[in-house]
Amino acid sequence: MALSREQVAMRVAQELQDGFYVNLGIGIPTLVANYVPQGIEVMLQSENGLLGMGPYPTADAVDADMINAGKETVTAAIGAAIFNSAESFAMIRGGHVDLTVLGAFEVDQNGSIASWMIPKKLIKGMGGAMDLVAGAQNIIVTMMHANKAGESKLLERCELPLTGVNCVKKIVTDLAVLEVKNGAFYLLERAPGVSVDEIISKTAGKLIVKGDIPEMVFA
Repeated sequence: MALSREQVAMRVAQELQDGFYVNLGIGIPTLVANYVPQGIEVMLQSENGLLGMGPYPTADAVDADMINAGKETVTAAIGAAIFNSAESFAMIRGGHVDLTVLGAFEVDQNGSIASWMIPKKLIKGMGGAMDLVAGAQNIIVTMMHANKAGESKLLERCELPLTGVNCVKKIVTDLAVLEVKNGAFYLLERAPGVSVDEIISKTAGKLIVKGDIPEMVFA
């Protein structure tokens, strides 16, 4: 079965490493804050000026002034810092973010990403997406493998306006974990109960499958 949004976030959280500075984009990426593995310390950054984001608050701990880039209420971890957006973007543009986790509409086999607009649809703006894909040391994309019509979102070449070119290193979808390299998607893991054939059928770009593909494991 395909993963839920929460399970996608849980799998992405396994990519976090001790000491990382991590930016979480709007959507599924923000859920990663709830699943940081025990025993490691990461500093989660929100582009609106919070470094040291904690998990979503319980009902009795909501502070309307403490929000992430998606305008959702969050908590602050011990040691958190609050600053203005200019300093936040200086951190991003200066290459001080180890990992960025973003949602996307499309990703192609060369690691280009389209995530900020669909032509003829209302948009609020591009936000910090372009700065994030240009400044982060590593980029992981979370997304559904196919759209509601069953059409692949992992393409030979992105069709929507690009956010960044040749920048995505890894993708976690509701069906699979894939690495992007050498102009292709390399299948690393599959969601429990999902067959390799289903992933192949829903991947429009070049997909490399080597050997037996293990199922994802959730601790």
